[in-house]
Amino acid sequence: MYPYSEFLQDYIYKQDNLQEGGKFNNDFRITGWGKIMRRMWIDELPMPYNWIRGELKIVGVRPLSHQYLSLYSEDLKQKRSRVKPGLIPPFFVDMPKTFEEICASEEKYIDAYENNPFKTQWIYFWKAFHNIVFKGARSS
Repeated sequence: MYPYSEFLQDYIYKQDNLQEGGKFNNDFRITGWGKIMRRMWIDELPMPYNWIRGELKIVGVRPLSHQYLSLYSEDLKQKRSRVKPGLIPPFFVDMPKTFEEICASEEKYIDAYENNPFKTQWIYFWKAFHNIVFKGARSS
């Protein structure tokens, strides 16, 4: 991405809205190299380092920018603040298409995690693994 691109998120959202899967439509901030890095998942390499440092868990909601988080309901914002972010989002288990489905997927994960953390992590990890490896699930 270009420098200071996070300050343009609100503008891009108002201009182009979100595409299927929750990403911005026609995001001009992504450079040519950035597209290659995303396609090859190179942009995800720092995340295992954060996991080793204990800042992330294996499965969990992904950290969001202030602009993207502002689209969430206050209730879901509160729930998200109670759980540690993760490397693998619940997105890869449910494969939601719309923003509302993404919110529902995250809320379902958080509720299950608060009731039984270990079991939820185990189930979500293997379902996400299956969807990524065998079904080719990817965020666009």
